[in-house]
Amino acid sequence: MKIPSPVSPPAHPARNRPLHKSLFMQILVAVVLGIAIGYLWPSVGSALRPLGDGFIQLIKMIIAPLIFLVIVTGISAVGDVKSVGRVGVKALVYFTSATLFALAFGLVVANVVQPGAGLNIDPASLSQDALSAKTATAPPKDAGQFLLGIIPTSVVGAFASNTLLQVLCFSVFFGAAIVVVGQEKCKPVIELMETTLELFFKIMTWLMRVAPVGALGAMAFIIGQYGLSSLSTYALLIAACYGSALVFIGLLFIVAWAYPRVPLWQFIKYTREEFLLALGTASTESVLPRIMAKLTNAGCSRATTGLVVPTGYSFNLDGAALYLSISLLFLAQAFGHSLDLGQQLAALGILMLTSKGMAGVPGSAFLALSATAGALGIFPVAGVALLLGADRLMDSMRVAVNLLGNCVATFVVSKWEGQFDRDAMVAAFNGGASVTEPPRGYSAGAEPQEPQTEQAGIPAVR
Repeated sequence: MKIPSPVSPPAHPARNRPLHKSLFMQILVAVVLGIAIGYLWPSVGSALRPLGDGFIQLIKMIIAPLIFLVIVTGISAVGDVKSVGRVGVKALVYFTSATLFALAFGLVVANVVQPGAGLNIDPASLSQDALSAKTATAPPKDAGQFLLGIIPTSVVGAFASNTLLQVLCFSVFFGAAIVVVGQEKCKPVIELMETTLELFFKIMTWLMRVAPVGALGAMAFIIGQYGLSSLSTYALLIAACYGSALVFIGLLFIVAWAYPRVPLWQFIKYTREEFLLALGTASTESVLPRIMAKLTNAGCSRATTGLVVPTGYSFNLDGAALYLSISLLFLAQAFGHSLDLGQQLAALGILMLTSKGMAGVPGSAFLALSATAGALGIFPVAGVALLLGADRLMDSMRVAVNLLGNCVATFVVSKWEGQFDRDAMVAAFNGGASVTEPPRGYSAGAEPQEPQTEQAGIPAVR
């Protein structure tokens, strides 16, 4: 079978969908309407929050079982427990390197731009109340507590609480058990899971039909609640964060092309609906099932995708790392402190720990910054409250970089483990592989499958 090249048209061009039926266009219109409603009628925009929250809850409803099914069926398809362990180790090595670079790069940007210089904030004018309201429900965790939290005390509890790392932990054990017991003996279980996985992808297709409504509600709430006027108050900080994000994304383009040879711009076009929805809802969780399906259809093995993406949602938050390091120096500069190289290296080490220990916790950015400020003792912890007005304005930056960073990580680890099928990627980018079916598992040397025509609102990439 001849696979078309990335720059040539597909062998069987997909039928163009009417513009009004394109999910990308529907979400784009919804986001614009949400901004308009929030700006013109702030009270109405704030009242639309349940639409966005409701959609995210619908997605969360299927995330835990979907991750379980994808990982278990993926591991059983690979049939090698040692391979799964190698994937996990390689993913953690990549995550640590990427996070360390993002934190260091953020410090460099903050030193050059000096976003907090000249503010001269008086510590006596600060109140702890606003910060406490943001973080009171989420006490900080140390490294030991965080690692113990990955192990579920109850399998049912892990699924009920939707704790992704706990679900992932149990899924790895379950999948490994199938491999050890024997695929032939466990064939009825595997077939049942494959069928159940197909049902969950059908449910996901139905849920995506209301995605524009969720995006409208979330965007209207953000603009109505915080307003566009906040942009001017934190102009230099926002410019530093978004500017560093653009440079970091450029580096991700280089990494994606240099090693797995993935044309990241074509991948973004292939997943543009997911990225726009994540931006509209200010949540990467809203697109977790679909982004996993598209990564698998784009040539990453099902086991690698199932392990790397959910783990990356806690360990590989590149956008959050940029924001944390820039915000830390912003606060230090705002209180008139100039940190020397030793203090900044100490801050880098502390942020490496606190950014991981706060993963998945409400108000995580404030908790990480509070813990770092307390450890450094340079400015009062209550000073973190200065970021309350800017935090939501950073959501788009964090979401875009976090999501793209995890996608690149999946391609890199898949290639590193020899479980990346580039022919399948080319076919997906040119033919628009469907996510209405369970994702195909690709292993090293697997035969590429026929490109699928456009389905479920996923446009062909030409």
